[in-house]
Amino acid sequence: MKSEHEIRDPIHVFIRLSTDERKILDSRPFQRLRKIHQLALTYLVYPSATHRRFEHSLGVMELATRVFNVITDYNNITDAIRETLPQLDNRDYWRKVLRAASLCHDIGHLPFSHAAEKELLPDGWDHERLTVEIIKCDEMREIWKDLKLDPDDIAKLAVGQKKLPEKVNFTDWETILSEIIVGDSFGVDRMDYLLRDAYHLGVSYGKFDHYRLIDTLRILPLVPTGSHVEERSNEPHLGVEEGGLQSAEALLFARYCMFTQVYLHRIRRIYDIHLKDFLVFWLPEGKFSTNINDLLNISDNDVLVALEQSMLDENSESFIHFRRILNREHFKVIYQRNQKDIKKNPGAVELVYNETCKRFSGNVVRKDRYTQKGSEVDFPVLLNDGRIVSSSNESQVLEHIPLVAFDYVYVDRELEKEAREWLNRNREDIIMPEREEDT
Repeated sequence: MKSEHEIRDPIHVFIRLSTDERKILDSRPFQRLRKIHQLALTYLVYPSATHRRFEHSLGVMELATRVFNVITDYNNITDAIRETLPQLDNRDYWRKVLRAASLCHDIGHLPFSHAAEKELLPDGWDHERLTVEIIKCDEMREIWKDLKLDPDDIAKLAVGQKKLPEKVNFTDWETILSEIIVGDSFGVDRMDYLLRDAYHLGVSYGKFDHYRLIDTLRILPLVPTGSHVEERSNEPHLGVEEGGLQSAEALLFARYCMFTQVYLHRIRRIYDIHLKDFLVFWLPEGKFSTNINDLLNISDNDVLVALEQSMLDENSESFIHFRRILNREHFKVIYQRNQKDIKKNPGAVELVYNETCKRFSGNVVRKDRYTQKGSEVDFPVLLNDGRIVSSSNESQVLEHIPLVAFDYVYVDRELEKEAREWLNRNREDIIMPEREEDT
């Protein structure tokens, strides 16, 4: 029997798994990812965007392993770091945990991934919490027992400290390993989805030199933003050698470009809204169940079948959802966030949306908003002369990558012409700056 198995991949060429790891791959929760689109209904805009969470998860495991091998290489670790991280002596165990966590980091995704997660789960639930529940379910526990891995360790690394449902302390070592997968700076989840999405969509925005970046990653003491070199802490973090700084900048700029040009594409976003409208109508009580068996028995395929059945009866309540999604009769943008209007009145988008709802009665207006979360990315940089500095002090590029913020107002396509003409006539009055007495 083969002890290693190879899977062809367009991004990483070959992805290799052991026979034991194949048990994870062959499990029902992981095989379900073959039926979950990576980018929801984006294929209705970019026809080749039909890739799934299955191959993305394999790619994350491949990149996480490469990062782990580099940062734990004896020649890349200082004596001080070795003393701070005694778990390095148990390197083989943690490498297996990291690979398992990488494979499982997305197994809790709902059908069509992020399309409507926030609105369609009960309060306090998200796909990370579902991921933890699946990792710890009886079916997966049998696999972890065979692999001699602790499911609690796997769950920690798979979702990270910020998203773990219960408050659990992380060691410095666990923080670094979870950062390999989900970190804001060098998370391989981000690396793989940028490379993979760009490849399948046929765009160049998501490309960066990930080979060079990974080869120059190191475990380094953190230097707080704006601090001097001598003020660094002993807390270890993922950082980069000076020679890889440009690749790190390229990664973060690639993310900015992919969000502005692809992920926040106005038509891609309205399909998410129409899909959410259908799911609210179709699901019992308008929510997904958090029961693990229920979740594992539903995928994109079930949603698409339900949508296609809607077309059989033009008088049914759900026929409108079929038209908007599968018949591509989506709503159209009549207003988009722009700096000129925002300078006049920061609440311009909300004012336009509210006035549009008043002007056009019925369920014919939608609003979409995205504001990038998280603070400024900061990581330690090892200079060629041996000093360690903050990336915010060393990089002039990172400070100029703007946060992403988009707002759209949509109307039913049958009203588009009328709505545009109305808005053009009334725009200035609608977004008039607030007077002192109004505030």
